[in-house]
Amino acid sequence: MQVNDVELTISALSPAQYPDTQLGEIAFVGRSNVGKSSLINTLLQRNKMARTSSTPGKTQTLNFYLVNQALYFVDVPGFGYAKVSKKARAQFAAMIEEYLQTRQQLGGVVQLVDARHEPTELDISMYDYLRYYEVPVLVAGTKIDKVKKSQWNKSESSHRKGLGMQPGDEWVPFSALNKIGQDTVWQWIAEHATGENHRGL
Repeated sequence: MQVNDVELTISALSPAQYPDTQLGEIAFVGRSNVGKSSLINTLLQRNKMARTSSTPGKTQTLNFYLVNQALYFVDVPGFGYAKVSKKARAQFAAMIEEYLQTRQQLGGVVQLVDARHEPTELDISMYDYLRYYEVPVLVAGTKIDKVKKSQWNKSESSHRKGLGMQPGDEWVPFSALNKIGQDTVWQWIAEHATGENHRGL
């Protein structure tokens, strides 16, 4: 996918601020510091479009990026960062749940899980949540470049077992460093960010 045009349309805190269009949307979720901003920047072919930081928990709004005037990437606040206050975490959770449950334009979610580790309870809870609400989801095993290639199948098996993925559920190894998985993620996005894939809520 050639990205010719991308812009941050709005950083939203409530549905009233969401873009008023019928364009398809793909959301990106994951624990803080799992590489979400790096994955988004890799897909967008931009170094600094989504903010990356050594400080987890940087994203605190739903950031809507308009891509090629054709679809939106929605960068969702990272979850599970201890230094964010309990009140703030509750506010993030409510904001995320409202978006995922009610947004008609949402075609699917890319959930990031660190390929080096087994899924955490928070990873599992998010995956269960998405499956419960029948949101199409692609699991991206991030930082795969830090895993020996002979261990990639072990990483996938660990994620599939830990998350309770079904045989048809989709998993892709991903590396922002060497672009592994980039084309596969884009293909999945193209299949899910269209009107005919919108969920009828």
